[in-house]
Amino acid sequence: MIVYIARRIALAVSVVLVTLVATFLLFFAGPADPAQSMCGELRCSATKLVEIRHSMGLDRPLPQQFTEYFKGLFVGREITDGGTVKECTAPCLGYSFRYHLDVREMVFDRVPTTFVLAVMSMVIFLAIGVTLGVYTAQRRGSGLDRFVVGFSQVFGAIPYYVVALLASLYLVVLNPVLPRSASLSDGVGPWLIGMLAPALILGLVYSTSYVRYTRAQMVDTLAQDYVRTARSKGISARAVTYRHALRGALSPVLTVLGLDMAGLLAGTLITEKIFGIDGVGKLSIDALGLDDLPVIMGTVLLSAVIVVVLNLVVDVLYSVVDPRVRLA
Repeated sequence: MIVYIARRIALAVSVVLVTLVATFLLFFAGPADPAQSMCGELRCSATKLVEIRHSMGLDRPLPQQFTEYFKGLFVGREITDGGTVKECTAPCLGYSFRYHLDVREMVFDRVPTTFVLAVMSMVIFLAIGVTLGVYTAQRRGSGLDRFVVGFSQVFGAIPYYVVALLASLYLVVLNPVLPRSASLSDGVGPWLIGMLAPALILGLVYSTSYVRYTRAQMVDTLAQDYVRTARSKGISARAVTYRHALRGALSPVLTVLGLDMAGLLAGTLITEKIFGIDGVGKLSIDALGLDDLPVIMGTVLLSAVIVVVLNLVVDVLYSVVDPRVRLA
């Protein structure tokens, strides 16, 4: 078990390093000029471009630029902005010359909002998806089963941005059935209540796939020999379903959950933009619109770390959820 975890951690670190190198080369060694995007003018003067390149360190050799960026992730570094030297503490994700702010602070200040939104939506789609999946699997072929599966397929086929836009327009703006989003400065209570609308929409949309995943795995698991053996021993139907069959059916669901949660924690771009949630996703979209490359790099690196960490957690949880799985 320890050897497996150590091996997985080493693999996760290598993935993050490859992502870091690839992202850095894409933004700072590509055909686009980072200094031009930071200028903010259609025709930037040569003098100003030289000043921007010097401030961003683009006039140094590329290996030196990457070394300083990599070193800043662990020990921090100094960044020059308009002749003023500023300290970027570790982990230094760069400096936004658009906002004149530390990228780490910009990203980390929005992580709690995205985290709460992701967790709230996860609770909703797991509660609905797994419950309906187990219920319909026990009644396979019934009218309710066909209705739930058919509805989940139709509703899940609708593009998410369409559902989110319609929900925001008719349930929040025109008919305020659900509360509008609020900032954390308005208080924790209004802030959490303002998360209800986007979390509910995310939860309902994601639950459609979990209904089908759970149902398919439960149908297969209920036909396994160990489940029939448990029934023959006189164990109650409830215990057989939830203590034996459900545990065996949750492994594939955990895989999908890890990927979905990684995507949600990395930034729910469409949701945050539509509902006005000031999270990591909205920050990423705004940075793309402004060509703010340091912010984009910071959010990409954060997303990579979240994805590999959650995949590691899911792999380890397999042995806990499904007793048939043994990690070498």
